[in-house]
Amino acid sequence: MAKKISLKQGILSVLFWSIISAAFIGPGTVTTAAKAGAGFGYKLLWALLFSTIGTIILQEAAARITIASGKSLGEIIAEKYRARGRWVKLLLFLAVAFGCAAYQAGNMLGAISGVKLLGDVPVKMLTLILGVICAGLLWLGNFKTIAHFLGMVVAFMGMAFIYVAGFSDFSTLHFTDAILPSLPEGSTLLAIGLVGTTIVPYNLFLASGISKGQAIGEMRLGLCLAVLIGGIISMAILFTGTQISGDFSFEALASAVGSKTGQWGAMLFSLGLFAAGMSSSITSPLAAAVTARSMFAKDGADWGVQSRNFRLVWGVILLIGLLFGVSGIKPVPAIIMAQALNGALLPIVAGFLFLIVNDRTVLPDAYRNKAIANVFMLLVVTLSSFLGINNILKAVAKAGGFVLEPTLFWGISAVGAMGISLGLVYGAFFGNKR
Repeated sequence: MAKKISLKQGILSVLFWSIISAAFIGPGTVTTAAKAGAGFGYKLLWALLFSTIGTIILQEAAARITIASGKSLGEIIAEKYRARGRWVKLLLFLAVAFGCAAYQAGNMLGAISGVKLLGDVPVKMLTLILGVICAGLLWLGNFKTIAHFLGMVVAFMGMAFIYVAGFSDFSTLHFTDAILPSLPEGSTLLAIGLVGTTIVPYNLFLASGISKGQAIGEMRLGLCLAVLIGGIISMAILFTGTQISGDFSFEALASAVGSKTGQWGAMLFSLGLFAAGMSSSITSPLAAAVTARSMFAKDGADWGVQSRNFRLVWGVILLIGLLFGVSGIKPVPAIIMAQALNGALLPIVAGFLFLIVNDRTVLPDAYRNKAIANVFMLLVVTLSSFLGINNILKAVAKAGGFVLEPTLFWGISAVGAMGISLGLVYGAFFGNKR
């Protein structure tokens, strides 16, 4: 008989797993969700609904792997593919690191944008100061208390968005339009951005790493509720975005919040955007370093928190964010592109997770995926692959100066996405036979 979970255990588990929802409520989520609402109303709400469910499915699988084996996802991948060469681990690490670097650029730009809403500030100087603070905290390893405080500010910002979302014009909300997948003209980049900013690839390694010592029931309850809260906040941001008149900007979003809450709401948004960027500017470099350590620690090199290798990884990611911050690049397009890049990289990380969670040489029967979980995971891989391929084809066509029929874009993208998913099915259920 399954052990019952007390109310106290449930609440503590939700608070414990809130790190996952806090990790994807950053400048990227605010920008992408609000711009989706401003530009397309409720027509891309389906992407957030799908992404929230997908986050639960994938994070639960990553955590279940660690609870069952006692090893993190990175450690299992490192062991499983050791005989096939370092290139497999290197490929996956580069995908995660590239995603972290893209996020870091958006994090720094978002944090500075939040401060700029409060008054005219020297952007380059402030970016350098922010970078030095983040580097110092990462170097000393003394960042948890500050990260928790910043997370509380972000949570208050989320509550403000939920409040403002209540003033949306729901008379224009057509339920079927909101939940049935559709891609209005010009929305592909935003759709894949909504997926990438919610199902954060490096969060799969984070979920795996922090799940050690938890019971399955506690993990599932805490994870599901925490991610649902994060999903609700993301949807509230999209609803708030529908109230923006004219072109999207942080100023327009702050005005939309302030018009319903008063000046305190606009100020809370500004502080929340800074806090989200600041906390994520610590999390992204750290996630890249932790991922590298989980994959390469057993190769003979020193990967301790104070080691040169560990610091080199987070240092490179932080430097990339700094370069974008002082470059003068416009924050909104850069942040949306960062989320889209992570959405395109998602099939790589999710694909490895799918292979591991179905591998009978790694997990006993009781902990491997059931059919329904496999269906949802394959849907995540297929949709993100489809959106990613479609976006790449459009970029190539635009760069080459030629025009292709939309149906051809859709057809090639669909065939490519289905091919990737079928390859995963073959690898999971036929390629692992020994």
